[in-house]
Amino acid sequence: MKLARNVGAGLASAIWTALLGLAVVPQYLKFLGIEAYGLIGFFATAQVLFQILDMGMAPTINREIARCSASGRWDAVRSLLHTLGVIYWCVAAMIFVIMFVLAPLISGHWLRSKNLDPQTIRNAVVLMGLVIGCRWPIGLYQGTLNGLQRIVSASAINVAMASLGSLGAVCVLAFVSPTVNAFFAWQACIGICYALLMRWAAWRAVGRAGPTGFDVRALRSIWRFSASMMALTFSALVFTQLDKVLLSRLLTLDAFGRYTLAGVVASALSIMITPFYNALYPRFSAYVVQERTDRLLELYKVSGRLLATALFAIAMVITVVGEDLIRLWTGNPQLAADVAPLAALLAIGTAVHGTMYIPHALLLSQGKTFIPLTINLVLLVIMVPVTVGFALSYGAMGGAIAWVVLHTLYVMIWAYLMQRHVGNSTGVPWLLHEVGIPFLISGTIGLIARLGIQSTHLPVYENLAYAFLAALLSVGATLAVSPEMRRGVFGTIRAEFGRLDIH
Repeated sequence: MKLARNVGAGLASAIWTALLGLAVVPQYLKFLGIEAYGLIGFFATAQVLFQILDMGMAPTINREIARCSASGRWDAVRSLLHTLGVIYWCVAAMIFVIMFVLAPLISGHWLRSKNLDPQTIRNAVVLMGLVIGCRWPIGLYQGTLNGLQRIVSASAINVAMASLGSLGAVCVLAFVSPTVNAFFAWQACIGICYALLMRWAAWRAVGRAGPTGFDVRALRSIWRFSASMMALTFSALVFTQLDKVLLSRLLTLDAFGRYTLAGVVASALSIMITPFYNALYPRFSAYVVQERTDRLLELYKVSGRLLATALFAIAMVITVVGEDLIRLWTGNPQLAADVAPLAALLAIGTAVHGTMYIPHALLLSQGKTFIPLTINLVLLVIMVPVTVGFALSYGAMGGAIAWVVLHTLYVMIWAYLMQRHVGNSTGVPWLLHEVGIPFLISGTIGLIARLGIQSTHLPVYENLAYAFLAALLSVGATLAVSPEMRRGVFGTIRAEFGRLDIH
C-alpha cells in the first residue's frame, strides 16, 4: 500500500468525521441547549485529560510495531499487543470508577449551571466516565494499525463508528429522550462496540500464532521510551487542555459552551494534522531503523511545508468569514457573532501549533523526547497565570487570546531547541522557510480578502466564495513562490508518495 493511499484514507476519514461533527452540533444545540452542550465540551476535555493514564503506551506501540514489522519480528509484536491490551482494559475499568467517585464533587463544586440541576449534572458525569472507559482501549488498537501502516482499515472503522455515534445520537435525542444523559448512554454503547471492532482489526493485522500470555519482558523492552512518552504526554495534555479546565471553572456553562463551540470550529484544522501525522510517524520510524537519513530529512521538509500551507489556508477562511460560516451552521446570528471572534483566535493558535506535529514525529521516531518535554514544562510555568489573567479580564475571549500567545511561544522555543540539538536545518531555518512563508502569504491574502469583504457588503454565499478562492490562491502562491520550492514539493511527492511501503 502506498503512502499516498494512507494519507488519502486518513484525510477522507478526518474530513468525513469533521463534517459529520459540525453537521450534528446544531441538532445538539436544538435538543439540549447551550448549557448541556457545555457539558459535552467538559466531557471532551475530561476524555483528553485521562490520556495521562495511557502512560505513553499508545505512541510507543505505534513506534515499536513500525520498527518490529520493518525488521520482521512479528512474535514481539503479538506479545506486546496482548500485554498492553490487558493493561488497557484494566485502566478502562479504573476510569469509570474514578469518574463515579468524583461525580458529586464535579457536579456540586466545579461546574456552574443556571438551569441544569446538580443531580442531572452528576448523572451526566457518571455516564461520561462510562463512555471514556468504553472508548479507552481504542487508542491501543489504532496505534497498532497505524504502526503497521494499515491506516485504510483504521480509517474505515473510524468513519463507520463516528457515523453511528453522531447520527445515532441525533436520533436518540429526537425520538427517545432529548436529554444529555440519553446522549451519553448512547455514546457508551457505541464506544464499547468501537473498541471491540478495533481490537478485532488489530489482531487480524498482526495474526495469531499460538497462545500469547502476559509478558513482562515485553514491557521491559519499551519502558524507557514509554516512560519518557508518559512524561511528554502528561505535559502536552496539560498544556493543550489546561485552558479548558480553567475556563470550565472560571466561566458559566453558558459562556464555556460558546468557547467549546468555537473550539469545534477551530478543530477543522485537525482534518489535515491527524492524517499527516499518522502516515508520517511510522514512515519516519522505519527510515530511522534503516538509517536512511537523506530520505528522512527530505520527507520532513516537504511534509512540513505542505502541512503548514494547508493549515494556514484553513485558518484564514475561519478568520475571514467565520461569522458567516457559524451563522449558516447554527442558524443563530447572535450566537455566530459571539463565537466567531473566539473561533478566529483559536484557529490561528491551532494552526501555529499544528505545524509542529511534523518535528514532533521526527523526534519521536528518533527517541528524542526531551525537546518537547522541555518546552511543555517551560510553558506550563507561565500558562496558568497567563490564562487566568486573560480570562478574568476578558472572559472567554481572554482564554482565546492566551491560546494564541502560548502557542506562538511554543513554536519559537521549539525551533530554537531543534536547531541546537538536532541541526541539519531542522529548527530555525525550517521554521522560517517551511512555516514562515506559508504564514506570511496566507496572512497577507487573508487580510486583503477581509478588507475587501468588509467594504463590499456582499451576500453571505459570495463572501464564502471569495474566502475559499483566497485560500486556494494562498496555497498556489505558496507552492509557486520560488522554483526551488515548487521543484522540491512536487519532486518529493513523485518520489515518496509513489513509493511502496517498507516491510
